[in-house]
Amino acid sequence: MCFHAQQTQSAEAVYRSFGTKGPVASGVFNGFTHPQLTVITDTHPQETRLQQWGLIPHWAKDNSIQRYTLNARVESLAQRPAYRSAKRCLILVDGFFEWQWLDPQGKRKQKHLITHPHGELFALAGLWDQWVDRQTGEIVESCSIVTTAAIGVMCEIHNSKQRMPFALVEDSIAGWLCQNPVLPFHQFNAQPI
Repeated sequence: MCFHAQQTQSAEAVYRSFGTKGPVASGVFNGFTHPQLTVITDTHPQETRLQQWGLIPHWAKDNSIQRYTLNARVESLAQRPAYRSAKRCLILVDGFFEWQWLDPQGKRKQKHLITHPHGELFALAGLWDQWVDRQTGEIVESCSIVTTAAIGVMCEIHNSKQRMPFALVEDSIAGWLCQNPVLPFHQFNAQPI
């Protein structure tokens, strides 16, 4: 599963790569702290937005579900109540982190930074929703990274769970936002760190 990602490129690089304008989050992100990620939504494809990592469905009573919705398995999106009515988005990154188990119990692990082969920004398939905090009235936009079965180098690296983020090839980006079937991108560079 994907719980750590990064976006270290400039806002101008994001705008050039995706033809957008808007706020851009930069840094290394730990999903368990629910940071703001840079996303492009299906409803506003010409702008970037910031959304909390960990989807809070619009019907949730509180935000406690967020710790369980960092990732969404592509195989079960239609069955899970949290994702059934969620909208689609792109989560913009230039890398994500996975830990390879070096022994069967996972006591020894090797951290890897996974990047695009040319060091470029790329888009992860995502889901998003808007939730209103009943206590404060605050409107919170939040998202989940969609994951799929590991393929390519990710089979060797994420060898315990055999999962990977659903990274989109450039030609699939519009298709994901329009809810067309798309295939994941799988040609990554993996660097032990």
